[in-house]
Amino acid sequence: MSDDKLVGIVLVSHSGAVAESVAALATGLAGGGATAPVAAAGGTEDGGFGTSSELIAQAAAKVDRGAGVAILTDLGSAVLTVKALIAEGDELPDGARLVDAPFVEGAVAAVVAASAGSDVVAVEAAAADAYSYRKV
Repeated sequence: MSDDKLVGIVLVSHSGAVAESVAALATGLAGGGATAPVAAAGGTEDGGFGTSSELIAQAAAKVDRGAGVAILTDLGSAVLTVKALIAEGDELPDGARLVDAPFVEGAVAAVVAASAGSDVVAVEAAAADAYSYRKV
């Protein structure tokens, strides 16, 4: 399956390095074959800590293939920034949605599901299901 039919994933963190690292981890663990388009939107435009609506919108546009865009966030103000973008309605691609999931585990689950060709609803469900992953 080519990546032009896959759900795009945006990973929003307060840190550019964290967003990039989680993106690399998730795509690396997705396995062989086509990998869903993934973009990191971390930090601010000047490289500081925080979130940037411009970086998030750019990342969403970059991964949009018309199958939907799942956006995962790390902390509170990242959530608020994405919610504001969705409410504005013209900054993000149609079908972009904020996914309630743990950042790392959810990102891996989302990228694996999207890379397997799941639709945006199934990608969101896979990421959200990561809340149930037990470590002990």
